[in-house]
This record gives sequence, C-alpha cells and structure tokens, in this order.
Amino acid sequence: MACILALVASIPLVAALPSPHSGHRFDWSSTRALLAFGDSYTYVQGTHGHQNFSFIGDLFNYAYDAQTLFSDMIVQNQTGTAEGGPNWIEHLTGCGLREGFTSPSRCERELWDFAFAGADISTNTPRHHNFTVSLEEQVTQYTEYGHKPLSDRLSTHETLVAIWIGINDVGDSAHYTTVDYFPTFYNALMTTLFDSVDKLYGLGFRSYLFFNLPPMDRDPSNLVSSDPSPNVTQVEWYNDAVAQHAESFGKKYADTNVMLFDAHARLSAILDDPAPYGIRNTTNFCAGYDQPDIYTNYRNYGCPTPLDTYFWYDSGHMTSHVHAILARELGEWLEKQS
Repeated sequence: MACILALVASIPLVAALPSPHSGHRFDWSSTRALLAFGDSYTYVQGTHGHQNFSFIGDLFNYAYDAQTLFSDMIVQNQTGTAEGGPNWIEHLTGCGLREGFTSPSRCERELWDFAFAGADISTNTPRHHNFTVSLEEQVTQYTEYGHKPLSDRLSTHETLVAIWIGINDVGDSAHYTTVDYFPTFYNALMTTLFDSVDKLYGLGFRSYLFFNLPPMDRDPSNLVSSDPSPNVTQVEWYNDAVAQHAESFGKKYADTNVMLFDAHARLSAILDDPAPYGIRNTTNFCAGYDQPDIYTNYRNYGCPTPLDTYFWYDSGHMTSHVHAILARELGEWLEKQS
C-alpha cells in the first residue's frame, strides 16, 4: 500500500496510511537530491536560464547537453527568485542560499530545479510569454535532456520529486467565461498534471512531494477587491482536486511514497497569527520591494518596517522570510515521516 501523507494546520496532526508492502520507504535523512517542477514559487535563476524565469533554457532554448547542465549555477541575489531572496526549496535543501553562484552538484543535498516562472500546467493554456515552459514541457524537457546525465550520478531512490503548480492556472482561469463548472475544469488540469507524473514514475522515481495552493484570495490585490480573482471557493476546489488526484496516484502505484504538504493551511495560520513569526504586515507589500537598497533603506520607499516583517513580497509572492518559515516546518515534518 502506498503511503499518503498530508500536513494540516496543526503540524503534529498527520493523516497517514502505513505502507508495509511498499518497495521503497521514504527517508529524508538519506535523500541526496530534490528534483523540482513548478512555477515562480519554486523557480531559481540559473546562469544558463532565462533571466528572471528559469534555471536552464526556455521554450526557444529547449535542448541542452550534460556539459551545459553540470556547468549551470544557481544564482543567489535579489532577482535570483521571485521572492527577493532564497525561496522555500533553497531553504529546504540548503543549496543556493549564499550570495553569488552555487553548483547544485556541490551541495550536500543537491537541488535540480526545472520550475519556470509563470508556468501553467498544460500546453493548452495560453502562455504568459512566448518562451514560457509549462509543467508538461518541464517534465518532457527533463526526460529528454536531463534525466540521463543526472541518473548517472544520482539514484532515483535517493531523490525526492517536488511539484508546486497551479497558482497561474487558477489565477488565469478565474474569470474564464467558457468554464461551466470549475471543479470539472480543475480535475482536467490534474489529469494532465498526473499524466506527467506518470512519466517521472516510469523513470524510476518513487518519492513525491506535492503542494496545494496558498491562500491566493488573501493576497493584497484580492483584499481590496469586491470580486476576488480567484475567490476562496475556487482555491478550495483546486486544492480538493490536488488531494484527490495525489491519493489516486498513490493507490495506483503501491511502491510510491506520496506526500501532500498543506501549504494553504500553514500559510493561512501565519496570516491569522503573524506576530510569533516576526511578521507585522499581512495586507499589503512594500512598494519599493524591487529596489536594490530596499533591505537597508526601506523607509525611503514609505515602508515603516523592514521587508522581512512583511508577509507579501509583491501582489502575488511571499517574502523570502515566509519561504524560510515554510521550509523549516516542512523540513521538520519530512524528518518525522522517515
């Protein structure tokens, strides 16, 4: 029986199905690498990536060889992620945290991040840019060009596949007039997503970490809107679809370890009670968030407190500080599941 794990608002409360017959047990301490797919919440800048969008390549620079992959470096600076600093997966792995350049292969826990900022799940969804690589294409690109060189140095059983996707899908489609019933639409997206996960399973990966959506209805632009886009119900419908399909995937493949991190619950809890985390502002963002001296001269941009005291980095992304909180809780939880 596959192991399906879900983290809810109260961290110690975990729903788990035992997997006594599973061919592979997840062990965070022996996990040597994370293989990541997704959107701007997960993307990291690479020296061979599209500036502000990817670690490696784009739709017009799709193919790469082993030399290009292994010479690619994670870039850590103010624009190296969508958060103004390290994001959750860099905090979780400890890979790429320091300023400057980091080779994933030199990290104790390697980070191979193929997420693309602005990505949707399906190639049928209009692209944010003509160079955007969707989740479907991220997996295909990895399968064709990344898997062989990485599998020569990393065991699939020592690699955790992490997928956080859906923010753009739900945000872009919130006002689609062609959608008759959003739960049906979201389930179709999940079918497309897990078709791609099937391909990763076929490559030998057995441990998977999925995320649901953050509380997008509470971002600064929605808080001041009389018609939030997306609204709370749409977010809930999408999150239900993620949970149902992750459970089905685990049942389909009895030798997998499928983990669902309830990012929505954890981030909602921080928004509800921010003080213990040093957060003072949960309703808007500092207008000068992208200025080069924002961390030292925040008052010059009308911000009364430092950037790390804000929950939101901009209208749709969280600060690096919030990503660090999320990663710390996730790391502790992964250790408990081992």
